[in-house]
Order: sequence, then C-alpha cells, then structure tokens
Amino acid sequence: MVCILFHTGMRISEFCGLTLKDIDLKNKTVNIDHQLQRTSAMEYVIQSTKTNAGTRVLPITDDVADMFRAIIEDRIPPKVEKVIDGYTGFLFYDEDDMPLVAMHWQHRFNHMVGRYNDIYKVQMPNITPHVCRHTYCSNQAKAGMNPKTLQYLMGHSDISVTINVYTHFGFDDAEEELKRMEEFRKAQAEVEKKNEKPMTKRMFKAI
Repeated sequence: MVCILFHTGMRISEFCGLTLKDIDLKNKTVNIDHQLQRTSAMEYVIQSTKTNAGTRVLPITDDVADMFRAIIEDRIPPKVEKVIDGYTGFLFYDEDDMPLVAMHWQHRFNHMVGRYNDIYKVQMPNITPHVCRHTYCSNQAKAGMNPKTLQYLMGHSDISVTINVYTHFGFDDAEEELKRMEEFRKAQAEVEKKNEKPMTKRMFKAI
C-alpha cells in the first residue's frame, strides 16, 4: 500500500475507496471517481472526488500492477461484503469487517516510523499518507514530466497547485536542469548535422 501511494500519488481517501471493480490489471489502469470517508459520527460514506479533476483514470506501471495483484490475491473478504452507498468489494478491512479509512493507515504509518526509530540511530521524521502523494508529485516534476500531465495524474483542478511543486526546487535542481537541456541541445544539433545533405548542382534550378 505504501509503495502504491509513493508511485501513484493518490489521495489516501481515494485509495481507501478503491474496490475490485476499479482495478483493471489487464489494461493496467485504476479508476478513481469516488473516495471513502468516515465522519465524526463514525459513519462510513462515499463521496465524490475532491474536485472534478480528481475523477480520472490512472495508468499504472507493471510494478504497481504487481502490488495490486498481490493485494487482491492476499485479500481476505469479510464474511459479508459491506455495501456503502452502493459500493462494495473494498481492498482492506479492519477486525470488525469494515473497510479501512485514512485514520487506520495513519496509525500504521506511525507504527512503521516508530519501529524504524527504535532500531536506527538516524531518526525518521513523521510521515503521513499525504507525504507519499507530495513526494510522488515532486519526483515526477524533478524527472521532467510535463506539468499538464502531472496535473492530470494528481487530479489537481488548478495548474497553479501543480506548478507550486516546481517552486520547491533549489540551485542544485536548476543546475541539473540546465545541464540536461544543454545535453539535449547538443544531441539535437548532432542529429540535425547528420541529417544535412551536401548541396549539389542538382539542388539548383536554372531560371
């Protein structure tokens, strides 16, 4: 689950709302058109995505598809599949056979960080499911992904939200980007040079 969040950028509520029908391993896509929430009154509800742009179909890599495949194969269905606002077949359940929500995963993150810090001297800071989403966005931006593509994958309704990720870059990032662009320019010039044809008399037409 942690790896899936780090490699898809999904909101934790979107992940919690996923059902078996939303995962297409053959075409390697995940349908996101709802999210699962639990209210302060402990009621489980299905809500629409945070924004209209949040409704999207995510392409997934082979590695992420394998992770989903493992989750589905290891999934222990409840005695009676819970139906929440017409949705059923959720991926994870608690001891009361209710689907896991964001709070459950936050507790698991806290436990993982705590266990790590008990073992290693270099302490890991607090990590939340949203950190996975932000890290995914930053990594894709640093890798040079087109901002509009990244906006779609993140489900941002406003491109400025996506662009703000790029403002986190520092001098090292700028220097690396300039080097990358310079290498691209040199490679492009080399290709153009190879494609140049020597001029001959046949290229000129007498008038």
